[in-house]
Amino acid sequence: MELNHIKDPSVLKTMSIAELQSLAASIRAFLIESISHTGGHLSSNLGVVELTMALHKVFDSPTDALIFDVGHQGYVHKILTGRADRFSTLRQTDGLSGFLKRNESVHDVFEAGHASTSLAAGAGMLHAKDITRNDGEIVMIIGDGALASGMALEALNYMGHDRRRAPIIILNDNEMSIGQNIGYLSKLLTKIRLKRSYRTLRKAAKKLIPGAFKGFGAKVERRLKTFISGHSTFEDLGYQYYGPIDGHKFSHLLKAFRVAKEENRPCIVHVKTVKGKGYAPSELDMTGKFHGVKPFDIVTGETTTSEPHERTMSRAVADYLTRLAHRRNDIMVITPAMVAGSELDEFVRAHPKRLIDVGIAEQTAATMAAGMALSGVRPFLSIYSTFLQRAYDQVLHDIARHQADVIIGIDRAGIVGADGDTHQGIYDIPMLSHVPNLTIAHPKNVAELYGMLNYAFTAHHGPYVVRYARGAMVDVEDDGYDTTPIPPSWESLSDGTEATLITFGACVTAFQEAIQAHHLPIRLINARYIKPLDASMLADVDTDKPIFTLEESTVRGGLGEAILAHLVEHDKRPACFRMLGFREAFVPHGARDDMMKRYGLDVNSVLAKVRDTLAS
Repeated sequence: MELNHIKDPSVLKTMSIAELQSLAASIRAFLIESISHTGGHLSSNLGVVELTMALHKVFDSPTDALIFDVGHQGYVHKILTGRADRFSTLRQTDGLSGFLKRNESVHDVFEAGHASTSLAAGAGMLHAKDITRNDGEIVMIIGDGALASGMALEALNYMGHDRRRAPIIILNDNEMSIGQNIGYLSKLLTKIRLKRSYRTLRKAAKKLIPGAFKGFGAKVERRLKTFISGHSTFEDLGYQYYGPIDGHKFSHLLKAFRVAKEENRPCIVHVKTVKGKGYAPSELDMTGKFHGVKPFDIVTGETTTSEPHERTMSRAVADYLTRLAHRRNDIMVITPAMVAGSELDEFVRAHPKRLIDVGIAEQTAATMAAGMALSGVRPFLSIYSTFLQRAYDQVLHDIARHQADVIIGIDRAGIVGADGDTHQGIYDIPMLSHVPNLTIAHPKNVAELYGMLNYAFTAHHGPYVVRYARGAMVDVEDDGYDTTPIPPSWESLSDGTEATLITFGACVTAFQEAIQAHHLPIRLINARYIKPLDASMLADVDTDKPIFTLEESTVRGGLGEAILAHLVEHDKRPACFRMLGFREAFVPHGARDDMMKRYGLDVNSVLAKVRDTLAS
């Protein structure tokens, strides 16, 4: 079947098992070929081909709501709902999103870029049925890694004992989230996988239990199953449990889904899949390399876009921590399932007992870091900006209130590109800027980053946040590891007298070069510390001339507002003050340069605004 001809999932309804298998092979080949050109989430989608097809064959989307946790494993769903012809634009500017998007299709009933949301969303939709009188099923598809998150466990606990409703939970168990899973739940699922299915026992127990004992037959049945399988955890939570089911056999999947659909009680269907199924390099990947990929060579599996002399700021941070841990035995690194994403692989190899991956549990990671710091350890919490949002309470309540010596490395700060609106790192500055006891830094390059980290680990007391953007940087022979510590302070990089531009991050160098090249009368200030402000330098700013602040962040609650408030409070009300940054909007996916230009925040657009102001 030509995938571009699929308009909706109804095409699956009359297909035989053989036809489904043929279509699955075509979809898998299509995904490998397409993602090798565009990049995207590869292994998670290869693993759910049969699973997604079986769901669409048994259930009737969108009347039956299919809620995919996170959504990055929704590529097969997109193909089956008529979007195969747009896959060449996947994650490109103005192209097909890499996640589910409600504005793309009526079949995308819920969209998320963060894990562990599907169960709570499904619980809400179940309650909504009381009002809307919708008779459709609510089906939640969640991975074993995401299920271990506190939010998912809360919803699992809530729904299990609500007998008035019948949630259907599909547990997609591939033994991995981005990397390998950890924790008790992972061990529990491993135990289940090693036991034979006990559906046969359930049927036999019903026949063997005499009618007189029917009233407590269910309890006897559970005890029997527990005795043989050693497992009753999900049933203790109130669910009818089926599995584990082979997630790549249509006959098994279709039967299990039909049974769950007819149960009319809370159900969990435990589906065992292989992440990266059908593409050997991805199937063998245990580190998360093929979770999210750049364009790659299908034969070798190697990325085709990176140059060997380039590395990311994430890599620079990981290199620093690796070297520091050789010198000091009080250094620990904590991350919520971001070992691969934050390029901490080398640190793990060098110091396997000095990194703790808590899984998809950002809140736990933050409070654990506080506990470590208060016990005399110097923890570095490595976390993406978008995921730090989930741990705001812990940063405020457990880290900052204790004035704990926790260093938080905020990865993916600023525009993230292809991941889009759910992952943009433009909200953490407003989120953190009002938190007491907190210092916030953002370096312009690797040398400045290392100077800040040297200060944070040797001289700073209290929580210290260092932000760094996604993207490659040219590596140099001397990366400044032993750079002199840089305490909270700004630096003036040009001596213009007609206007002042205050900014931070990687764009500082680009503005410095442009101002020098065009001999512009602009004073450029590198506000490398967003909090605290450099009061002495602000006292020296000419407020009679235009002042511009630029931040790759939302304006409200950001650096510009803090500077303006400071100037007004110190009777230095500026004659002209313009804050440049992102207004109240969710920035879509697309190349960073495209988004910066679209919102008027690239170097040329900003300097044009300065020139226009000076000319008026």
